Amino acid sequence: MEKIAVISDIHGNIPALESVLADIDSRNIKRIICLGDLVGKGPQSSMAIEMIQKCCETVIRGNWDDFFPKPQESKTIQWHQNQLTKQQLNYLKELPFSVEFIMSGKLVRMFHASPRSVYERVQPWDSLEKRLGMFENTDSTENIAGNREPDVVCYGDVHNAYQQIINGKILCNIGSVGNPLDLTQASYAILEGEYGNSENGVFSFQLVRVPYDIELSIQLAREAEMPELEEYMQELTTAKYRGSKSI
Repeated sequence: MEKIAVISDIHGNIPALESVLADIDSRNIKRIICLGDLVGKGPQSSMAIEMIQKCCETVIRGNWDDFFPKPQESKTIQWHQNQLTKQQLNYLKELPFSVEFIMSGKLVRMFHASPRSVYERVQPWDSLEKRLGMFENTDSTENIAGNREPDVVCYGDVHNAYQQIINGKILCNIGSVGNPLDLTQASYAILEGEYGNSENGVFSFQLVRVPYDIELSIQLAREAEMPELEEYMQELTTAKYRGSKSI
């Protein structure tokens, strides 16, 4: 049996990332997959990229990773963009859309937001039809098993961790490491099973919540003179979304 840690939505929050990685290490988990949104919102996007590059076996592209390398009118986004090197911006451009593998006979697919786009938002309370759409094969997904649709779908984006069984399949959101919007603790997931084994076997999925030093995250943002500090503080301390701006 092998364990895989799945993290997502770091958003430049290094104290949260360090706490999650420490918990993963304490469980002796060696394989880590990141579902995107390394940058923005928090003050340390550059360091987040460096750490993710070192610790993660696979990193896929989130919506922030997608629009970050492109010219933006928002002064706030420009401030965050200026924290990155040209090489880091190019790294974000080259991130893949999704990843797939077999585990204990199950086809597992992971992407940031949906199988169609990094910008299509699907919440746990959305319609059954919309949630079933998360299992579709598209031109953007790898489709390693041909026309077979995945048995397990894991994604990030909405910062709300959950697991649902839908028509005998598993849909799970990993939650957010650096900007959780359900509980004021960092979130990640652990998958356990026989990696690469096509025979049906034991498979488990676990959501993990990790406390971290929120005050330190706020202090680092204040010292960096990061824009929209009040909104950032609100989200970290209350786990309530600031409003209509992009997650």
